[in-house]
Amino acid sequence: MCGIAGLLGQGSAAMAPAPAVLQAMTDAIRARGPDADGHWRDAERGVALGHRRLAIIDLSDAGAQPMQSACGRFVIVFNGEIYNHLNLRKALAAQGHAPEWRGHSDTETLLAAIAAWGLVPALQASFGMFALALWDRDTQTLSLARDRMGEKPLYWADWNGHWAFASQPSALRALPGFAPGLSRGGVAAYLARGYVDAHESLMQGLMRVAPGGMVSLQAGQAPVHGSWQDFGALAGGAALQTPPPNAAPALRRWLEDLLAEVVSQQQISDVPLGCFLSGGIDSSLVAALMQAGSAQQVQSFSIGFSGSRFDESPHAEAVARHLGCAHQTLHVTEEDALALVPELPRIYDEPFADSSQIPTTLLCRQARAHVTVALTGDGADEVFGGYNRHVLGPGLWRNLSRLPRPVRAALGKAVMAVAGRGAASSDRLQALARRFRLPVTLIDKLARLGRMSAEAGTPDQFYAFLTRGIADPAALMAHDPGAVHEPPLPGALTDLPPGRADWLMARDSIGYLPDDILVKVDRAAMAVSLETRTPYLDGRVVSSAWALDAADRIDGAGRARRGKVILRDILARHVPPALTDRPKQGFAIPLDEWLRGGLRSWAERLLDRDDLLAEAGLDHAACRGLWARHLARRGNEGQALWAVLMLLAWLDHLPAGDV
Repeated sequence: MCGIAGLLGQGSAAMAPAPAVLQAMTDAIRARGPDADGHWRDAERGVALGHRRLAIIDLSDAGAQPMQSACGRFVIVFNGEIYNHLNLRKALAAQGHAPEWRGHSDTETLLAAIAAWGLVPALQASFGMFALALWDRDTQTLSLARDRMGEKPLYWADWNGHWAFASQPSALRALPGFAPGLSRGGVAAYLARGYVDAHESLMQGLMRVAPGGMVSLQAGQAPVHGSWQDFGALAGGAALQTPPPNAAPALRRWLEDLLAEVVSQQQISDVPLGCFLSGGIDSSLVAALMQAGSAQQVQSFSIGFSGSRFDESPHAEAVARHLGCAHQTLHVTEEDALALVPELPRIYDEPFADSSQIPTTLLCRQARAHVTVALTGDGADEVFGGYNRHVLGPGLWRNLSRLPRPVRAALGKAVMAVAGRGAASSDRLQALARRFRLPVTLIDKLARLGRMSAEAGTPDQFYAFLTRGIADPAALMAHDPGAVHEPPLPGALTDLPPGRADWLMARDSIGYLPDDILVKVDRAAMAVSLETRTPYLDGRVVSSAWALDAADRIDGAGRARRGKVILRDILARHVPPALTDRPKQGFAIPLDEWLRGGLRSWAERLLDRDDLLAEAGLDHAACRGLWARHLARRGNEGQALWAVLMLLAWLDHLPAGDV
């Protein structure tokens, strides 16, 4: 795991910028790679590549970057890991393409594969997480590429006659005079979703390479966008691994063997390694497979909020005891969590309003004191159908779409009337939810359910109501930003019947997963120089999951109505279901109460800043009205307020003139 940055002149006579410019870019992302700083320039060709190294595999200088291929044609800066790189070395040797290896890094392996097979075939043969920039001396082309699922970030922009790229926006903001303005539509999309959508840039001209995508840059030419293997090809194409005939025991064994192989490959490391363990299905299965394949105790880590109903640490500790992991729990107080909030704009480097960023960041800090690499359970919900919307959403949409619009409108108004009776009513409903073992976050979505009943006329609108933090962001903005649209599904996935479970999962996989979940983990981990790895997002696992019958992922018709069916069955071979079978909660925090309590003065300072509200394009009266409603307990508006506050805090964090 590392940080990369660089530039390419757009004109044929452009010279590479002064070394100090590239140095400023890599200095801005030092936390991503504290072990070494490397630069390479070809002044005549106008290209400069920079790298910050977090040494994980091959700690010697043979693994240092930027790295040149043995043939001398290619120069690369690479962030991430290729987990099957030893298999690639065997394939290269069998074909007579293996160079005289200088070390045992995966970057050197990838360069040799590119030299032998070409960039796209080499990437298609690689399984891992990465973002890279490759300079081809023969064609004078700079290629930017990103892993299939978007685990590693890669931004690029037009700056002062150059194309510039970097792992994080802060490296681009280090460029002299780089100050892209805010996009009104981008702000609206951010408010709606709570994260910066790659399809709707927040900052004008600041772009992201798409997951599984490529951008080819040449002097004097327009950028060429392409895909080497995006989610549409991965999920909608031929399976990379062919499942056996659908006999349940054989199918479970096949997937367990595949997951065990992937987990084993992801345990390759020259530095200490462990895993995150919440005690839920996803992380428990990763920990179980790690421990089953290891002669040593696996180090596992969890976080718990002292005295809080959101504390899941006892469940994690019970699973760890059963598996025999060397487990550590970080018990966090409200004061610990609140002290982190002012740091979030620096850590996340762009507005980010998924409040689980707080426990995630604290967990990464705890783990980094003991390990340099941690495996996580992220991605299982999107790939195997773990969210309530995957299980309950299809039936809800089917029933809503059958009702005449007047009936739906009346039903929606009735539900909203119940939800609108104030926070005290909401608190009582939450108590009932806990009593009947429903997710504690479910009741807060009651008002959205009512509005969905009344207004969701299309599947895209239905999905938006299921997932958006602010249903109508225009109501908080000073000027109408226009509608926020859902991006189209790629490739063969366009043929999925709208509203079905796999349609919902595909939507999550192209938006919420790369732009929220993976950004959250990447920024939290990289802020403390921790590498995280996600077995469920290995291309072989994703492709295999989409080759399964729907019933192997989701039981939406039975009495149990549960997702991740096959993962539950596999986990039951390692951990008693009684230890993991409970309502999904995630990294929830008591945000509504914190905003009325320990965070109140921080929030009010930001909401009193007319300059920040104006810069963000927000309507002062609307934002303050939302705050007043929350304080008066006429509703729990924490999620919407958090999006507003994270935007304002980020603007306040930026040096003057950066936007």
